[in-house]
Amino acid sequence: KFVLSGKLYVDLHPAGISDDLHKTVDYGKICNWITEFTKAHPCKLIEAAVEQIASGILIQYPIINKVSLTLKKPWAPIGLPVDCAGVSITRCRHTVYLSIGSNIGDKNHFLDFALEELDKDEKINVTKVSDYIVTEPYGYTNQDKFLNAAVEIKTIYSPDELLRKIHKIEQEAGRVREIHCGPRTLDIDIILYDELVMNTPELTIPHIEAAKRLFVLEPLNQIAPYVYHPIKKKYIFELYDQISNMKG
Repeated sequence: KFVLSGKLYVDLHPAGISDDLHKTVDYGKICNWITEFTKAHPCKLIEAAVEQIASGILIQYPIINKVSLTLKKPWAPIGLPVDCAGVSITRCRHTVYLSIGSNIGDKNHFLDFALEELDKDEKINVTKVSDYIVTEPYGYTNQDKFLNAAVEIKTIYSPDELLRKIHKIEQEAGRVREIHCGPRTLDIDIILYDELVMNTPELTIPHIEAAKRLFVLEPLNQIAPYVYHPIKKKYIFELYDQISNMKG
């Protein structure tokens, strides 16, 4: 036996002013969904079970922005006089900004391919896309011009999970890493992830070079001018104006 309790974070204002059930969560339906989901996805660990339930709720119910769940197992066989063992987690949708670029072959095709692959993943929704812009190569200049764009996504992936996802998309597009800043069929970089600041051997967020690169800031300014850079302490439009004036 298991006991699941939780909080669902939803914007209740539309339902409150309209009295329309479709603008909120049907609690009966979601309880039935959780019951059927747990029966169909048995797990050895309550950690795995609660993680799958949280992801499933966010995928199944786009209106829900965040979930906090506690899964308890009464009378757990742990050899101590306790009522239960339990796990609590909180999971939510994250707003992430990506930079995508290509300078080999059919550049439009590769950017379109990146957007299609991102959006067909059930844990990602592509919400905004900038214009495709032609830019000069950066760093290693002995190569063709790039086609670049900025993308806003909503995702329940963690930063590391998202990095693995975009590397897979790059590989499927034939990306070969031979020259730093060199030619590529497809390049996808994580620029911002909410207001997160992190630095690991695999991933740095915000992207360490983004605030210096006009080919990143110009399309990003189209779709997110008032997004705040948590390290530079400036809005994207301010960073863009600063770099574009320097180039001018």
